[in-house]
Amino acid sequence: MIAFSASIQRHTCGNSEIQDITEELRKLVTKSGVRTGQLTAMVIGSTASISTLEYEPGLVKHDIAAVMEKLAPENGSYEHENTWHDDNGHSHVRACLMGPSLALPVVDAGLPLGTWQQAVLIDFDTRARTREIVVTIVGE
Repeated sequence: MIAFSASIQRHTCGNSEIQDITEELRKLVTKSGVRTGQLTAMVIGSTASISTLEYEPGLVKHDIAAVMEKLAPENGSYEHENTWHDDNGHSHVRACLMGPSLALPVVDAGLPLGTWQQAVLIDFDTRARTREIVVTIVGE
């Protein structure tokens, strides 16, 4: 059994910015030496998420942000903001809805993603940040 851990650093602009992290995950699978197993990736922090989607301009630049604006509007009323006197209550709600982590199978030393499927980091915060994604790969 192999157990491998690494991290990815990404600089983001916030405001629902989406970044493709697929190639970095693939490189870590190769580096790990695992041929069959499981990859888990988790972003540190409560205002960002990791998921999969088709990384194309319409979905990345418009659709995800539009849906999130309907579910957790930026100008909504959030107790988080009343408690902490900040402006990112919607960021926390959006990140909670999407989730901080992603589990992917490792098959034949690769990630079996669909042709139009990429792993992505989504930063919902209201400002630029440096995000850390912790990746663990286990298997044989």
